[in-house]
Amino acid sequence: MNLTRLLCAAPKISVGGQAVIEGVMMRARDRLAIAVRRPDGEIKVELRPWFSLTDHPWLKKPFVRGFPVLLETMVNGIKALNWSANEALLEEDEETGEESSGLSTWHLVLTLGAALAFALGLFVVLPHFFSIVMEWWGLGGDVDALSFHAWDGLFKMIMFIGYILAISYMPDIRRVFQYHGAEHKTIWTFESGAELTPESARGYSRLHPRCGTAFLLFVLALSIILFAVLVPLLLRIWSPQVFLLKHLYIVGLKLVLMIPVSSLSYELIRFSGKFHKNFMCRMLCWPGLLLQGLTTKEPDDAQIEVAIAALQCAISEEGA
Repeated sequence: MNLTRLLCAAPKISVGGQAVIEGVMMRARDRLAIAVRRPDGEIKVELRPWFSLTDHPWLKKPFVRGFPVLLETMVNGIKALNWSANEALLEEDEETGEESSGLSTWHLVLTLGAALAFALGLFVVLPHFFSIVMEWWGLGGDVDALSFHAWDGLFKMIMFIGYILAISYMPDIRRVFQYHGAEHKTIWTFESGAELTPESARGYSRLHPRCGTAFLLFVLALSIILFAVLVPLLLRIWSPQVFLLKHLYIVGLKLVLMIPVSSLSYELIRFSGKFHKNFMCRMLCWPGLLLQGLTTKEPDDAQIEVAIAALQCAISEEGA
């Protein structure tokens, strides 16, 4: 019996993944595998331990684990992207005679900090500022009014979807979105117990309920609802009289509240993904699946082959 059949016959484990530059990262248990199609056509696979922030039992508890998991996913994702970019550009490095170097610890910290600052600035701070403008124009109320948070939520969604649409026109990002589709098709194939081959995976959907895109949509939707309820309540406890201080205080509250929002979103996506055949869970998954129509593209067999290589490495006992 070959490796593919052995893996398909083995007890099912939870797997997840991420598209990288010219490849796919797959996680299973406490390790990850990155597979990249190099310029010469070879598939290079790297097996690594999963960097975790949740080793302490308390951090693994429901409604606590979400935010640490988000941070460790970003760390592992950035490392995988860096490695895949180096492998994808290996031909250029060989021509120049230079060796690629990975991210140092400080570079990783700075990259992670910049990514978090960009995301929070774009999807938390900027929509808040636009909502203030709507208040100045007389089209919305003050920050303790529902209309302010309705505008805030609308601007968040417009900027989120607009950002995805804008980057989807970039040729390199489009290829990443194809590998994203290959990742999902491969995971569906594995979860269905089918043989891990491009021919088998081709027939499965490129959309998956546990996708990170769906997670981000959960985060945005929950933040809109919770901010509309919690911010006015917190302003009753203390509300600065100075305009600038008041809005800085509110933005600070929103940034802190992103921790429980991300934790709750994590539990929701796990639940809806586990019971995705249930009608209510299908309704919860539907907006995320719809958004994945933008963040995934149909892959070719060569891209599916790379995703399969990553998954086989991640779930095999030997990592080979």
